[in-house]
Parts: sequence; C-alpha cells; structure tokens
Amino acid sequence: MPKVGMEPIRRQQLIKATMAAIDEVGLAETTVMRIARHAGVSAGIISHYFGGKDGLLEATMRQILTDLNHAVYVRRCALEDESPRAHIGAIIEGNFDRTQVTGPAAKTWLAFWASSMHKPMLLRLQYVNDRRLYANLCHQFSRVMPRPEARNAARGLAAMIDGLWLRGALAPEGLDAEEARYLAHTYLDQLLAHHGCQQQASIAESN
Repeated sequence: MPKVGMEPIRRQQLIKATMAAIDEVGLAETTVMRIARHAGVSAGIISHYFGGKDGLLEATMRQILTDLNHAVYVRRCALEDESPRAHIGAIIEGNFDRTQVTGPAAKTWLAFWASSMHKPMLLRLQYVNDRRLYANLCHQFSRVMPRPEARNAARGLAAMIDGLWLRGALAPEGLDAEEARYLAHTYLDQLLAHHGCQQQASIAESN
C-alpha cells in the first residue's frame, strides 16, 4: 500500500525526471523507460499516476506554466510601486526567472513549443499561456494609453519576450537572462516614451 502523502512527491519526482530526460535526449527520444530510469522507479508507476507518457508530458508542461505564473505573481506582490511600468516590469522579470531559463526548463519549453503544433492538449496549454501574457500586458498598457495602442504595445512586448527567450534558448551558450531582461525593459521604456511623445504632439496640435 502506498504511503500517505506519497502521490504528490512521486508526481513531482516524475515531472523532474521528464525534464531531465528531455534535457538529455530531446522529446522524441524521451521514452517511458528513460523517464522511469531517471526517476528510479518502474515504468508502471507512470501509467498509474499519469495514464501514460502523454499524460505525464501534459503534467510537466502544466508544472512549468505554474512555475512561470508563480514567478510573475511573486514579483508583482513585492512591488512598492503600483504603476503600469512597475507591473509590466514584474511580468518581464517573471518570464526570465531562473525556473524558466535553466537548461532542463529551457529545453522542455522548446520541445513543447514544437510539439504543440501536433498535440492538441499541448496546443491548448500554450494558447492559454499566450493569452494570459497578452491580457496582462494589455491591461497595464491600457492604464496609460488608448485601447488600440495598448493592444499593439502588448503584442509587441509579448513578441519581444518570446523572441528573446527563443533566440537565447537556441544559442550554444544558453540564454543570458540578464541581457534578455535588459533588452525587454529597454523596449518597454521605448514604448512608453513613444506614447508620451505622441500625447505631447496631440496636445500641441490641439492648441
């Protein structure tokens, strides 16, 4: 009989083993047997807790998304400044948190991005994540600019974050999170400054 409280521990163990296997050989070569070896358990345990490899892959992606949301949440809760700039900055910081940029996490993200084009369950999770990022950015930008401009700014910054992450994750030396954060913050400041210049021009024309 399994020990009481063992299931959450075992599930986390298997999720970490999945990420380690993907880091080692990629998603295509990540088999149930390889994951089981990394976790030090029998392959049957994976079927018991997740119903098979696909269920474990979905749980692994959900865990990475949970880590991402938690990283953003922690940074936003710690803010002393409630300005839109501060909140958007916290979103940037969370997206380049260490839980998202380490080797296993980065390679797992890349594998899921590629696989989401062929696996509906992963595509749904990816879509939810994309919409969440866009909605949060759009809400904050809407506090300082008209809605149409806020939408464009949110799309631009979301693309910047994803692009920096993707290029960094694919680089031989790995993702330089500090540089990525700097570039994303710089782009954010340019977006806000551009809006400020447009406002000043509109005021000048009306006068």
